[in-house]
Amino acid sequence: MEALEIARWQFGITTVYHFIMVPLTIGLGLLVAVMQTLWYRTGQDHYLRMTKFWGKLFLINFIVGVATGLVQEFQFGMAWSEYSRFVGDVFGAPLAMEALLAFFVESTFLGLWIFGWGRLPRLVHLLSLWTAVLASVFSAYFILVANSWMQHPVGVEMVDGRPVMVDAWAVFTNNTALVAFPHTLFGCLAVAGAFLLGISWYHLWKRRHDGLDTLGPDGKVVVGAGSGARDAADHTVWLRSARAGALVAMIAFAGTGITGDLQGKLMFDQQPMKMAAAEAACHDGTGFSILSVGNLGAQSCDDITAVIEVPGVLSFLANGDFTTEVKGVNTLLPEYQEKYGTHLPDDPMYGELAGSEIDYLPVMEVTYWGFRIMIGFGAIAAAASAAALWVLRRGTVPESRWLMRLAVFGILAPFGANIAGWVFTEMGRQPFVVAPNPDPTGIDGVFMFTAAAVSPGVSVPELVTSLVLLTLVYAALLVVEVKLLFTYVRGGTASAMPELAHSDDPDGTGGSHDGRKDDGDVLAFAY
Repeated sequence: MEALEIARWQFGITTVYHFIMVPLTIGLGLLVAVMQTLWYRTGQDHYLRMTKFWGKLFLINFIVGVATGLVQEFQFGMAWSEYSRFVGDVFGAPLAMEALLAFFVESTFLGLWIFGWGRLPRLVHLLSLWTAVLASVFSAYFILVANSWMQHPVGVEMVDGRPVMVDAWAVFTNNTALVAFPHTLFGCLAVAGAFLLGISWYHLWKRRHDGLDTLGPDGKVVVGAGSGARDAADHTVWLRSARAGALVAMIAFAGTGITGDLQGKLMFDQQPMKMAAAEAACHDGTGFSILSVGNLGAQSCDDITAVIEVPGVLSFLANGDFTTEVKGVNTLLPEYQEKYGTHLPDDPMYGELAGSEIDYLPVMEVTYWGFRIMIGFGAIAAAASAAALWVLRRGTVPESRWLMRLAVFGILAPFGANIAGWVFTEMGRQPFVVAPNPDPTGIDGVFMFTAAAVSPGVSVPELVTSLVLLTLVYAALLVVEVKLLFTYVRGGTASAMPELAHSDDPDGTGGSHDGRKDDGDVLAFAY
């Protein structure tokens, strides 16, 4: 294997691992902040329990996300030093703001929230959480600014073969970033909504399975009360969480659809080959392929046929009308070759790939199916949420174990949609690591081939070693997170509020409505 291929696998694997945590951290953090706001305004016990329980899961995910995210920026110097030299003048500002401003604020105020239960005034404590959560949102924006510049270079001029930032405002208000940001945010909320729905469904089912809740003659729930945390308020926690999760997931899918349409229109202008590959659109036309058959992995359009195609839809996605033809792969290839060359320069920076032929067609198997997995999983999650909201009108869930398992596994659908979307976005940019943009709002002369971005001094054995070690470490961290999540999820609200399991207080707060724990709580130092 070539050094370039191993380096790409390394960055791809670690990025996907990290991105499993990112959308849940952002989306769940926003929902937990809303829950605590409701508790602050109403003083109702179930909102406190919701804040504590979902907040515990949020913290677990945040901590593992930080551990996996730190390696990402180190890789710019490990395996991608030439890339770092090329983009360094541009990336310095957004990455510095992400690390020194957003992440610093996020970590500081999250610490105040963790250790401030019962110690800080309620409003200060609540504002600490909101500050931390909003900082994570801004952190995502700064990262998207950097990534969007790779998709659509703006605000720079070339000096001695390197882009130098001359307009910071253009970089931070890149139209690609302004559209990608809400699209990503809605994707995060879709993940958090499904997370709430799946886990809450499990607990409502468990209450039915254990005989605590039953259905009355009118088909409505009759809430029972068990010992400790499994009282009537416990039912309210899971019912409201489930309904909120379903509603958020549905709204998020609508948001991703609207912002995704805007993002697609930009891509047709900025990276037409990416979108042509996503549609396996070999020839100019207006039809959207629902299903194409043939050897999508052959990097050729010779034997690909659209089996199910909807006329006009591709034109609408690109141009907002149903008649304007969209350029296909066979038309775009000669244009790319004429503009950017047919072979890589015969330059030592390209190593053994110097002078090799350039393939401007991204891997269509990845772009074509990645695009459909993204849309398909998102639609499945939204449809399941709508169905769940209808079922929950009775105040509980059916006793079916298989339906419960389906709801729990449904948590994975928006995760899959998010990951497929990112893989499509990054893989579709190839063979460029910084894509050229013929779009008038971009700078067409600024681009970098991925083959030129790899560190020249890193050997194949070194890359293989780091790939294996990082994969093993990340896999171990994933196992740790999943085990912790499973442990606390099964424990219910008592896992985040141990005093509930031993409290005889009617409000179930361990004798305090300010969230303070009993002095004997061994977890008081952390929560």
